[in-house]
Amino acid sequence: MGRSVVSKPRQSSGALGNEAEITLGLLNAIYENSSVTQRSAAVELGIALGLVNTYLKRCVKKGWVKVAQAPANRYLYYLTPHGFAEKSQLTQQYLSISFNFFRDARRQCSELFALSVENGWSRIALHGVSDLAEIATLCAREYSISLIAVIDPTSAGGNVGDIPIVKDFQSAKNAGGGIDAVILTDLNNPQDGFDALTRHLPVERILAPSILNISRTPQVLME
Repeated sequence: MGRSVVSKPRQSSGALGNEAEITLGLLNAIYENSSVTQRSAAVELGIALGLVNTYLKRCVKKGWVKVAQAPANRYLYYLTPHGFAEKSQLTQQYLSISFNFFRDARRQCSELFALSVENGWSRIALHGVSDLAEIATLCAREYSISLIAVIDPTSAGGNVGDIPIVKDFQSAKNAGGGIDAVILTDLNNPQDGFDALTRHLPVERILAPSILNISRTPQVLME
């Protein structure tokens, strides 16, 4: 079977909310492989083993999943008709909301790149490896700017597309020979990222898509 919509162990748009995304990921994992183990599902979904057990019990209780005994003290999991219906409904919601996220994120990233060009800021870094960062790298190709790095201490050494991921602001600055502006793409803790960047750049050069809902006043100054 082809791969279905499953939660990823990284920053995602959180389209359905954490609970619904985990449920959808688990239902998809069972749909694709009835002999899936809780441990392998935990690895695939990027969540704790105990959390898989909790959600699996919930799916069984709701009548979405049936459990059958298998040899060697193993279990087989099957989707019930109600489980198929729930999976289809969650998938439809996920795709619809994800499309809206992509559309809004692309428009807002494009606006920020246009603003950068208008201000003569050509060396741009992103802050945070995420779905939003991937969208930003696509948008950047339409503008006369250079994406020099993605700053993310948890993913340093990899790449987003062909853009290197570095551990901190100074590493990005060294890689690009300077940084004119940074666009926030962290979906988990964007406010923390913004506050940290104010130590390196003026506030007006720290750009954030409005979908992140950050405060432009650093929190350390509000205390």
